[in-house]
Amino acid sequence: MTDTDSRKEIDLIDRYWRAANYLSVGQIYLLDNPLLKEPLRPDHIKPRLLGHWGTTPGLNFIYAHLNRAIRARDLDMIYICGPGHGGPGMVANTYLEGTYSEVYPDVSCDEQGMRKLFRQFSFPGGIPSHAAPETPGSIHEGGELGYALAHAYGAAFDNPDLIVACVIGDGEAETGALAASWHSNKFLNPVHDGAVLPILHLNGYKIANPTVLGRIEGGELRSLLEGYGYKPFFVEGHEPQDMHRKMAATLDAALGRIAEIQHAARRSGKVTQRPRWPVIVLRSPKGWTGPKEVDGKKVEGFWRAHQVPITDPRDNPGHLKLLEDWMRSYRPEELFDERGALRGELRSLPPAGARRMGANPHANGGLLKCELRLPDFHDFAVTVPQPGGVVAEATRVMGSFLREVVRLNADARNFRIMGPDETASNRLDAVFDVTERVWMEKIEPYDVLLAKDGRVMEVLSEHLCQGWLEGYLLTGRHGLFSCYEAFIHIVDSMFNQHAKWLKVSRRLPWRRSIASLNYLLTSHVWRQDHNGFSHQDPGFVDLVANKKADIVRIYLPPDANTLLWVTDHCLRTYDRINVIVAGKQPAPQWLAVEDAAAHCKAGVGVWEWAGTEKGDAEPDVVMACAGDVPTLETLAAVDFLRQAVPDLAIRVVNVMDLMTLRPKERHPHGLADAEFDRLFTKDRPVIFAYHGYPYLIHRLTYKRTNHDNIHVRGFNEEGTTTTPFDMAVLNELDRFHLAMEAIDRVPGLSAKASAARQELADKLAQHTRYVREYGEDMPEIRNWHWPYRTAPHAGR
Repeated sequence: MTDTDSRKEIDLIDRYWRAANYLSVGQIYLLDNPLLKEPLRPDHIKPRLLGHWGTTPGLNFIYAHLNRAIRARDLDMIYICGPGHGGPGMVANTYLEGTYSEVYPDVSCDEQGMRKLFRQFSFPGGIPSHAAPETPGSIHEGGELGYALAHAYGAAFDNPDLIVACVIGDGEAETGALAASWHSNKFLNPVHDGAVLPILHLNGYKIANPTVLGRIEGGELRSLLEGYGYKPFFVEGHEPQDMHRKMAATLDAALGRIAEIQHAARRSGKVTQRPRWPVIVLRSPKGWTGPKEVDGKKVEGFWRAHQVPITDPRDNPGHLKLLEDWMRSYRPEELFDERGALRGELRSLPPAGARRMGANPHANGGLLKCELRLPDFHDFAVTVPQPGGVVAEATRVMGSFLREVVRLNADARNFRIMGPDETASNRLDAVFDVTERVWMEKIEPYDVLLAKDGRVMEVLSEHLCQGWLEGYLLTGRHGLFSCYEAFIHIVDSMFNQHAKWLKVSRRLPWRRSIASLNYLLTSHVWRQDHNGFSHQDPGFVDLVANKKADIVRIYLPPDANTLLWVTDHCLRTYDRINVIVAGKQPAPQWLAVEDAAAHCKAGVGVWEWAGTEKGDAEPDVVMACAGDVPTLETLAAVDFLRQAVPDLAIRVVNVMDLMTLRPKERHPHGLADAEFDRLFTKDRPVIFAYHGYPYLIHRLTYKRTNHDNIHVRGFNEEGTTTTPFDMAVLNELDRFHLAMEAIDRVPGLSAKASAARQELADKLAQHTRYVREYGEDMPEIRNWHWPYRTAPHAGR
């Protein structure tokens, strides 16, 4: 390219950048007069000014330069906008490239469409101020900061031809999640993965303060990024023409380095040393090209540019003129024709078709999604000759199933397991028969199960596991996140954001379905023998239950065969968040595989083999349970009651799908009132042993006829390092407390069964003395098994 050609291209990029900036300002401020064909009047201005300008011109600058690079190199690239309030820029650029009008034909590429584009932004009935699901090309809503880089790497894994340009705001860079995300480069394999190009956007300020990375000395920042394992490139300044030349040259150098890394790795088919991937540091003024001062106070290059630099142009004539001067400084007549369409020479700057970042199918992952190949879960089932007749570790059985999932999808490379260093601890280690953990650092001769290529990703950051998996799913693949139950809370907020993304996406017909986000929560509250109180918290499901019914599912399989069915089911679903809570310790198995499948399909059912009710008569008491340990303790309590009070009519109800407790009109899995009453009766006491905090069961059932008779026992925030049964006793979820509650709640029974109740109280006292003397549970607890030889079946 000659110098003359280069200058022409820089001029085109600058004009395109000005067009994006003009559209961005218009979205924040204007209701009408989009092309400024007449002087601005107060009625042209929105009554409520909502949006963020400060980060936007830098985002537009980057987008324009990436367009040039995509077109020149025929790149497959998506753009992740990390700065939280970059929505005006993302909308403006997808509108300029034509994608926005293709997705939303009523927002046409003319004056009328521009008017609608401006009016809808942060306006009732319109669109949000972030790069939300409504924004074409987005897989990341930056409203909550910290997750952009993890999403970017998740998108790049197993996507060999994809480059993910990830813009990171310097405010976002202060978050813990983002700080950990820099280490994702230690897991990216250039042979079969794509590439991430981080672009650290330093404009120096957050909402009202300087940023840490914006203020540290340049050499220190370079050392920091080099310490993370990157090769940093710096673009710094404020004069547009100079910055365009620097950015074009730097972007070419960074993309050239990516190409060299990938070519070398793919030519040899292996990686002997982890490459130093490029990172670009763009240092530009906050609110670049905006007003320098407003009312004598500094705006451009300062935190006052963060949101709306000119606050009241509708009521302040001086501010109105300042806004008009600002918008006219972009010379819109050079950018748009009389009809409001982008001028022809500018329309040639962005790439065409699916190469446009707003139209890239990776940013609408359902377009690329292929079905996961799954084995027949029956092949992994535990043989259960009678209830409680065999002991197994539920998650170990699940691990054997997942091993085959990994094997069957090895060639497609579309399934990964994420977890914070716990795959083996959580008894899923059968997967290591067919794969290893990904590890791009040095591997010592004595290391085990580490490889440059693997399907298991372990890092001691729940944020990274969640972010990687979200990016992986949003670009069309499948996966599972395994975590200790207590520490999944670390990603509460990330779960919230993904649930919101799914909720909004469901009402956008152009957004295609993606695979569900599947959690396995294990090493749970009731079996933290060596870790104690710090590892005891079952409250994540309370958060999950708050979300829209179409999005969330919560499963509490009581044994291995029900866990198999649930795992198979969850891996087949789309556009949901599935939470599975299952223990990893050896435990009695209750249902044969066909009975387990029938029970799981219903989600809740009467275990007739466990109860003593006869005929059509109502039971005296309903013993309900949800969760593996609550099920065990409930059945042990029923065993005691059957012996001590043989004429007591007991119904045992197991709840596997927690959402069945919600009314049918509130959740698709919810029971109709008549069915709920049939199971739990209208007026009999229900002793409900629940895995988590009792309040959730009351929340889910408060409208039911018999709610006042539902008495829930669960985790009451009592815990320590102690024996498994003592944990249940501390929270009064044990068999003795459950049986005493039944005696107390059944009318007239306490007087007749006073001796049995005293025996239970004596057992509790005996237990306390025993565990404190011997350090283990009493033999009758350790060796208890279901003594009745009734053939298991799913019940009604």
